[in-house]
Amino acid sequence: MNKTELLLPAGNTETFYAAIEGGADAVYLGLKNFNARGRALNFSNRQIPVLIDLAHKKNCKVFITLNTVIKNNEFFELLDVLDFLDKIKPDAVIIQDWGVYNIIKKHFPKLSVHASTQMANHNSIGANFSFQKNFERVILARELTLQEAKDVNKKTKIETEVFIHGALCYSFSGMCNFSSYLGGHGANRGICSQVCRRTFDTKKESKYFYSLKDNQQIENIHNLIDAGVYSLKIEGRLKSSDYVYKVARAYRMVMDDRTKLPFAKKMLETETGRKKTGDFLANDLSDAITYKSPNTGLPLGKIEKITKTGFIFYCNFDLKNDFRIRIKHPNKDEQRNLKVREFSQEGKIVKVTADGSFLLNSTVYLSGIIEKKFSSKLPEGKKDVRFGLPYGKKKNIVKSFSSVQKKKSFTLFVRINSVAWMRKIRFDAIDNIIFSFSQSDFDKLDAGAKLIQKYKQKIWIEFPHFIPEGKIDYYKNLAKKYTEKGLNRFFLSHISQKLLLPQNTIFAGNENMYAYNDAASDFFYSEGAKLITYPVENDEENIFAYQNKKGIMPIYFYPRLFISRMPIKIKEEESFKDDTGNTYNKTIIDGITYTIPEIPVSFMQYVTKFKQKGFKNFLIDLSFEKPSGNRVNTLIKRYKESKQIQPSVNFNFKRVLK
Repeated sequence: MNKTELLLPAGNTETFYAAIEGGADAVYLGLKNFNARGRALNFSNRQIPVLIDLAHKKNCKVFITLNTVIKNNEFFELLDVLDFLDKIKPDAVIIQDWGVYNIIKKHFPKLSVHASTQMANHNSIGANFSFQKNFERVILARELTLQEAKDVNKKTKIETEVFIHGALCYSFSGMCNFSSYLGGHGANRGICSQVCRRTFDTKKESKYFYSLKDNQQIENIHNLIDAGVYSLKIEGRLKSSDYVYKVARAYRMVMDDRTKLPFAKKMLETETGRKKTGDFLANDLSDAITYKSPNTGLPLGKIEKITKTGFIFYCNFDLKNDFRIRIKHPNKDEQRNLKVREFSQEGKIVKVTADGSFLLNSTVYLSGIIEKKFSSKLPEGKKDVRFGLPYGKKKNIVKSFSSVQKKKSFTLFVRINSVAWMRKIRFDAIDNIIFSFSQSDFDKLDAGAKLIQKYKQKIWIEFPHFIPEGKIDYYKNLAKKYTEKGLNRFFLSHISQKLLLPQNTIFAGNENMYAYNDAASDFFYSEGAKLITYPVENDEENIFAYQNKKGIMPIYFYPRLFISRMPIKIKEEESFKDDTGNTYNKTIIDGITYTIPEIPVSFMQYVTKFKQKGFKNFLIDLSFEKPSGNRVNTLIKRYKESKQIQPSVNFNFKRVLK
């Protein structure tokens, strides 16, 4: 049996050294572009080969994160990056975008690939599909229970990796549109604005309803090892070297000797992240959200007195000479790091000398204890690696993903998420109807009914965003049952879901099967998809840069801003606001919590422009709308007239998706 891997983050040179010395078997780090932690310092092309050489001398692997979605106008730059990686030979490249996968397998086949957690592999179907596509490893969704992780490992041959420590996203990784919705800062583009760390207001209270505590699996480590997990991963490319060093040593200690658990737990008491939760892996959701404050750091006390040179606070913690502190404003959600010039401690009284102005009752947080300092310098490397494909070759690669659009007519798809809509719409007036139902609605649906059979060639059955391991057979049997009744068209939320379909079926990909670029579309079509759907957070520039225009363009929808397995303490019928006054609602479908805006997104006014640019297929999504015959008639009329509908917003269409 292979030794379980401890995988550590490196966001800069200091944390790289801290990870190695802390006991990492592997480190993951990013280039200056195309990685999901754009706010980290990351590494230059000159530094990466040196880091790989240093790590390999310590028997430590290096994985490069290339885990953002790619726009069409970024292909040339991406190809040069891949050529560079192909030459320096990291141990693997971590990716999210199926377009990146497509390019790697066709043009850089020697690169090993890991499927990022943003690829949303949450069951054995996803893991097995990745194995079939020659991925070396899948990083499982963070929302799996220990039993689900164990079941996945039993049913697949691929290496699996799980997060065991660090920050948690509220939404499934790879399925968050909230940051993008509020300001164009795409979470899948590596610049998440952390909306889940903000306050939201109901009529009764203002709280951090979505802010999860930090993941900590120190007590669960050997259960994960026994479950067959290959790699245990620490989150934190934005963290300091003292964080990485402390956390690495604690987990290394327990992995090597389970009797050292008490020492490791004690060590982590001064790890200066947020409060901790065992989350799904420990079946511990009762106290997973930190409703009062999402601040990182260990609270030490409050400022009791202002002095000429600083302030005084009372603290029960025995401070050491090398530490970092952070000050939080007493009335606002503002905090700042502090450079301490001098301090003295007598019992509980701590006197701090520091620059700046201070307010009484400000909370003082310990943000780091510096047990060991690490160098920020790297040794000189070999000569610069020469890389970059010839312009003509890059142009031919990009051109190879284009396709000819032969279809001349225009087609409208309408999605409904409730059987109640079936009494409100005219099937004869719509080209294609997508049934995006809950399990209870699918169970109620009589596939042999006259209406269904009459229009069966128009009907598509949609699979959900999240299919837990225990529901795989349900959806497999559902597909079989409907196919036997002549309903053989399916809308998929993940390309691996094609493995659930019987023979003689047709499938298309929905918005969650991300096709931000032509290479991704090309891959999905090569896998047998009849159609794909373009992402909802797309911008005008990227949309009109598509060469492949066969897909479906969403023109009316309520974007799913958060999709989560984690419940929140807001009533389903209660609307709530963010700190800018935007209003939202939540709904729960089959145990999954969806957060949606009160106002829909509409591109109706751009339909004529879309048609002129060569797009033929369009989608009106009635999910989260109250069933109404008048409403659907109005929407179809506006689509035909290419007229705006109000109230609505246009998301990122006129704003750049950063």
